[in-house]
Amino acid sequence: WNQKAAEITGRPKEEVMGHDLVDEFISPDYRDSVKRVLDNALNGLETANFEFPLYTKQGQRVEVLLNATTRRDANGHVSGVVGVGQDITERKI
Repeated sequence: WNQKAAEITGRPKEEVMGHDLVDEFISPDYRDSVKRVLDNALNGLETANFEFPLYTKQGQRVEVLLNATTRRDANGHVSGVVGVGQDITERKI
């Protein structure tokens, strides 16, 4: 969670860290697909240009374009996921 994510969602890092991003901050109709994208990245299968809505703390819908990349350690073992999201709401209007 970075400063831009906090700005877009209205949720500071302290409010998000330690919570389940998918279960708590993704709308129910997109939870399975977002979880699949993140799980795939943890298994080495990266996803580019995945679109989904995210709702701000104030209830506004924000359209997000996500790229999920596998993060690996120096030995090539998967150590996490790097997710890069862009607010594409203006493009969708």
